[in-house]
Amino acid sequence: MKRLWIMLIPVMSLWVGQAKAFQEKDSLNLPKNWFLLDPETDKVQGISAERVYETLLKGKPSRTVVVAVIDSGIDIFHEDLKDVLWVNSKEIPRNGIDDDKNGYIDDIHGWNFIGGKNGNVNEDTYELTREYVRLKPKYENVDEKKISKKSQAEYAYWKDIQSKFDKRSQEAQQQYNMYSTVYKNINFGNDTLKSILKVDKITAAMLDTLKANSPVVAFSKNAVSIIFQNFGTDVDVEDVLEEFKEAVEYYEVQALYGYNTEFDSRAIVGDNYANLNEKHYGNNDVKGPDSNHGTHVAGIIGANRKNDIGMKGIADNVRIMSVRAVPNGDERDKDVANAIYYAVDNGAQVINMSFGKSYSPQKEVVDKAVKYAESKGVLLVHAAGNDGDDIDTKNNFPSRFFMDGKEAKNWSEIGASSWGADENFVASFSNFGKKSVDVFSPGVEIYSTIPENEYKEQQGTSMASPVVAGVAALLMSYFPDLTAAQVREIISQSSRKFDGLKVVKPDNKEAVDFNTLSRSGGLVNAYEAVKLAMTISKSVEK
Repeated sequence: MKRLWIMLIPVMSLWVGQAKAFQEKDSLNLPKNWFLLDPETDKVQGISAERVYETLLKGKPSRTVVVAVIDSGIDIFHEDLKDVLWVNSKEIPRNGIDDDKNGYIDDIHGWNFIGGKNGNVNEDTYELTREYVRLKPKYENVDEKKISKKSQAEYAYWKDIQSKFDKRSQEAQQQYNMYSTVYKNINFGNDTLKSILKVDKITAAMLDTLKANSPVVAFSKNAVSIIFQNFGTDVDVEDVLEEFKEAVEYYEVQALYGYNTEFDSRAIVGDNYANLNEKHYGNNDVKGPDSNHGTHVAGIIGANRKNDIGMKGIADNVRIMSVRAVPNGDERDKDVANAIYYAVDNGAQVINMSFGKSYSPQKEVVDKAVKYAESKGVLLVHAAGNDGDDIDTKNNFPSRFFMDGKEAKNWSEIGASSWGADENFVASFSNFGKKSVDVFSPGVEIYSTIPENEYKEQQGTSMASPVVAGVAALLMSYFPDLTAAQVREIISQSSRKFDGLKVVKPDNKEAVDFNTLSRSGGLVNAYEAVKLAMTISKSVEK
């Protein structure tokens, strides 16, 4: 699962880009719900959700729409989500019986495809690692000259896998060692700067009086000096260290799990992983051990708009179904396919998928599930990814494009945007593509729910995708005659255009027209989408 991390060297400049973004946002004094606001009245590039509720939809009837969130899990006890959860009314809670006979016992709020009888998967390997492990015994010691014509394509694929795995696994280990060393030397132990200086907060003035009488002190002093150089002498070192702590945890997962060829998470699940047709495995723990990502996504879509606490989601008459299939690592094709089947069979009309990877060895299984969702009129909304790549030319799975060359008509691919209509309007991390990405959506500093009744700003196309899923649910709620394909088309057609706007292209930092980075060339807008839906819905009724 790809998440938003910016890798810059030297070490202490890792978070400079993020720091500048924070400073710009603070100077604008943006409200936490900026992504819900209106460009004209509020002067930020939000989606006009509040405006549409106050005007076009005020007093209008609506139906309840089920949105499935295929993700890391959702905190079903969160104060802003517990009243908007999907409930399987055919299942009697905690009786240990599959009352509705759908193959899943006590699936009250959804299902967990990465759990088993004795626990849950948290970390997992990357698909690159799994492909490396699969092909290594077959090709590692083979003489290239003796490769048959039939196997040449697979051998070339193996060489590419081998090269990328060796490079990335080494980098991950180096980054982990580097960040953990910096963090520990500054923040922990008897020889840290805070301990030596006997203070709770380190200032630039203190460093000038400190003699580097040991390698550890010298290293720590230099590291903190670079922090002050990059962030300013008024910065709180503790705040920066929190960012470093996240980096340590991130690279630790990579080094110990993601690129670990010996690690196998499926022992926990207990399924026959080779059987791609197997469906009834997992458990009913839809929260899981780390539901931060999924909880944040769920809040964007439908956090309770009526309870006057926390935040407001986009859709006001929604039920959120949690389908856990995304570990801290790469999701598996079998689990993704089964998550889609489960969501469709249990009434989801929209499915949000804020995850992605560069390899999909069992893609045919996912394609089949996507086609099934299409046949049932279910809209799939997918995050475009956070690598700053053109996904017209680089792989990002799952994808709307099938192996037979055709494409799903019920699929919407989402890039991430920021709050101001200037050259930095497109998020620096966001993938893009004139053929592959449908529309852009707010995905920078999005305030939403996280576990234990908390709230936090996060960013990524993972946040942009549920914004569109929320708008889709809104449209389906107030215009129940619209099909998934129509809703997808309405969102794209009604998107706000920025004629002549030059933006920084994420992959090469060149200035390009914003309308060249997606199919629609626009930014999702709930108000304009409802206006268009009103005309289309009337024509359907005729």
